[in-house]
Amino acid sequence: MSIAAKICGLSSEAAVTAAVEGGAAYLGFVLYAPSPRAVSPARAATLCAAVPSGVQRVGLFVDAGDEAIRAVLDLAPIDILQFHGQESPDRVADVKVRFHRPVMKAIAVAAAQDVLAAARYEEDADMLLFDAKPPRRLDALPGGNGLAFDWRLIAGHRWRRPWMLSGGLTAALLPEAVRISGAGAVDVSSGVERRPGDKDPDKIREFLVVARGL
Repeated sequence: MSIAAKICGLSSEAAVTAAVEGGAAYLGFVLYAPSPRAVSPARAATLCAAVPSGVQRVGLFVDAGDEAIRAVLDLAPIDILQFHGQESPDRVADVKVRFHRPVMKAIAVAAAQDVLAAARYEEDADMLLFDAKPPRRLDALPGGNGLAFDWRLIAGHRWRRPWMLSGGLTAALLPEAVRISGAGAVDVSSGVERRPGDKDPDKIREFLVVARGL
């Protein structure tokens, strides 16, 4: 069975087309202004309009309030909310009820104890995403930093929710990352870019070809 892939941080029609035609299962749109991949709610709506049924449209938020989430959902047909900040399990549960959307919760990993944090979200989140913990810099983003963590930290673990591997993945690294971690789904952003925020359609296609072959 091929690996399900999420292409995150999409901001152009060409990148969306490459992801859809390449067989991505999830398309991610960043609704977090400090990110170089951020799109406005109106831009997200335009890009989502080109996504066929069966492909999940994911809106990425970082510690967003209800008004910010509602402003996006009023315009863009987002299927899944991705929380990539410090959102608590209670916040995840509340948003699911309030907006009637499943929630994917990112877990920042640098050491073994970080992996244990996932258990806090198993009751309320619909999916977990394991990403590298951001570097200790004031300008560091919550994700999309092109950093990988030690995939052995999650190898052999079993969670009650579906999960996805993220952090520093590229087409070249993908086979080893899947082999070590045991991931059945993966997320890529910076690994298919020319520069931060500028997705390369050829790199997207290459990544998806590798994912299909695993």
